[in-house]
Amino acid sequence: MIAKISRGSSLYGALTYNYQKVEKQNAQVLCTQKIIESPDGSYSLQQLSRSFELHLLANRKTEKPILHISLNPDPKDTVSDTDFENMAQEYMKQMGYENQPFVVFKHTDIDRTHIHIVSVCVDDEGRKISDKFEKRRSMAVCRTLEKEYGLKVATEQKENQQSPIFKPINYKEGDIKSQIASVVRHLPKYYQFQTFGAYNALLSLFKITAEEVKGEYNGIPKKGLVYFALNDNGEKAGHPFKASLFGKSAGYVQLQSHYDQSRIKLKESPAKGLVKGRIESVMQTASDESDFKKKLLEEGINLVARRNTQGRIYGVTFIDHNSKTVWNGSELGKNLSGNVFNDWWNNDNKPDINPDIDFGNRTNAVTGFAETDKIKMSEYDNNFFEGFGGLLPSAKGEDYEEENFANQMKKKARRRKR
Repeated sequence: MIAKISRGSSLYGALTYNYQKVEKQNAQVLCTQKIIESPDGSYSLQQLSRSFELHLLANRKTEKPILHISLNPDPKDTVSDTDFENMAQEYMKQMGYENQPFVVFKHTDIDRTHIHIVSVCVDDEGRKISDKFEKRRSMAVCRTLEKEYGLKVATEQKENQQSPIFKPINYKEGDIKSQIASVVRHLPKYYQFQTFGAYNALLSLFKITAEEVKGEYNGIPKKGLVYFALNDNGEKAGHPFKASLFGKSAGYVQLQSHYDQSRIKLKESPAKGLVKGRIESVMQTASDESDFKKKLLEEGINLVARRNTQGRIYGVTFIDHNSKTVWNGSELGKNLSGNVFNDWWNNDNKPDINPDIDFGNRTNAVTGFAETDKIKMSEYDNNFFEGFGGLLPSAKGEDYEEENFANQMKKKARRRKR
């Protein structure tokens, strides 16, 4: 069994990720501890969040108090609900969280049935619970549970095998074809992007670029794609590779379909407002381009700026690894277009940012949940992180989406410091 531990600042994000699967009948609340119960035995997001309020209000200085753990038996293991419950209880006890409130979700949306535990790593007096030697202790607990419940043993080598190559390519290492394949075969499965330009912006993070090619076959016009590796200067390194070498998902026709599907999904997605709000919040405090990009990375967002030969910025693309969505600045709003950033970084004319985030009804200052309205779920799937274990320069190590309340908490923290 493999345990994955993530920490974050967004209780809303951790609960939303799990609860959306419950609503889609791909998960269930398996058991809880110190969680508010409703008369009919059901749970709502607001109800679950309120169970953690006292701990979060008491939190003294822990920046990432939210604990999100997944316990993953081997796909060949058969584990009953009772055993999953007992394993969750025992794991939390051995890791020092036996007195914490937590909720256990059982996920059945992929072949590997597993559980997620959402909790907090600060006690009821606001003190952080020690995480010293956490990985070592977690592995020891997993070995004990494997023996107790007759599960297949997951060695450290097997754990590492859960994370195949999915990183920026290095053309100097050779076998460029395999390196490119490890990226382009997977990106369309997990990221939503609406244009070829947005796709290329995402590819650039992995030092890859794609080009469209046109031709004729038996008098019929044909379109296709070729991929190039890039060096450290962003220049093409080596010869092109046809998209057909990497499967349908990397080809021209399939990507056109992906653009169309992404436009439909993102049209009504709450991710747009969330990403826009986080970017605007960073713009308020960033001093220049370098500082802006650095702070965006802390939020799990990459920025790719497009410049002409004179250095003028004519477009920007934002890649949010929390919601796994890619946005051109102009798609998010006029105040995030390429011209705005060109005036800021080339003409030293920083824009005045007045975020126009609609928080709806009154919002709980601790949890970020609206008090009366039902929360709408964002359309994203986290199996990517479970399968490949983290991604890209942000290296945040979180398995869930940052939400609106994170910005509010940061603003409150800055006011307290002043």
